Amino acid sequence: MDRNLALEFVRITEAAALSSARHMGRGDEKRADQAAVDAMRKAFDSVRIDGTVVIGEGERDEAPMLFIGEKVGKVTGDAPKVDIALDPLEGTTICARGGENAISVIAVAESGNFLHAPDTYMSKIAVGPKAVGKIDINAPPQDNIRAVARALGKDIADVTVIILDRPRHEKLIHDVRFTGARIKLISDGDVSAAIATCRENTGVDLLIGIGGAPEGVISAAALRCIGGDFQGVLKFRNEDERARAAKMGIKDENRLYTINELARGNVMFCATGVTDGNLLKGVRFSEANTAHTHSLVMRSNTGTVREIMAEHHLGKKPL
Repeated sequence: MDRNLALEFVRITEAAALSSARHMGRGDEKRADQAAVDAMRKAFDSVRIDGTVVIGEGERDEAPMLFIGEKVGKVTGDAPKVDIALDPLEGTTICARGGENAISVIAVAESGNFLHAPDTYMSKIAVGPKAVGKIDINAPPQDNIRAVARALGKDIADVTVIILDRPRHEKLIHDVRFTGARIKLISDGDVSAAIATCRENTGVDLLIGIGGAPEGVISAAALRCIGGDFQGVLKFRNEDERARAAKMGIKDENRLYTINELARGNVMFCATGVTDGNLLKGVRFSEANTAHTHSLVMRSNTGTVREIMAEHHLGKKPL
């Protein structure tokens, strides 16, 4: 993939973030999500790719969301074939409530290099570069916390574990607290949380817990770009999910997926903040009909991480 595509993709996440940020705090999740989807879908039309959404917002019958299997991009004879994993608004509830860490995100790989994960749950564990190879999703939480503490040269009491605040994590939270480690509970947004393990200024060392499988693939793509580590195991909730997974070629429902099995080859990742968070600043609407965005652009081939602060003149580029 041409490296210049990364800058084209960040324009797409910027468009989705700008549109959904208009709905911050208004209490309407559907309108916020739809605004992000509409802006992202339109922005794809200007990018010269032959793209297929392999991680999206659901199946075709859930349109008008960006659905799994949807074709996107400005297709020309020499347009590269790419697979796309996306979430136009990761953290719809966060945005609707005016909370922290809502983002718009896209991950892109050459065709066939993302796991085609069904819309189910995934057990996940993620760490930054210093703890690569030290984690085991099948081990007890205390073993992983000790391993990460050793890798980082920290006392266990100084290790921070980030966990989605869900009833299903009651025992996990108890077990982590029993080790003496610190916990940061989040209401949503585990893609941001996974990336936070790789960014020193976030204070996050380890992500553990169960969240969405599509977000797991996107997280793995991001961590491929910045040298982190990620493991996942699919967790099906019913027979319908198992049947959909089988159609996607998944045969072993207990398989442990490594980071390189979830996102292979040349990967690009872009995210733009919708609301303020540990990772990115949210959209700010200013006087003179301007808006400011904060984005990350990353590539696995080089490990380059770019932070892009952009000023958008809405009179010339209306939402």
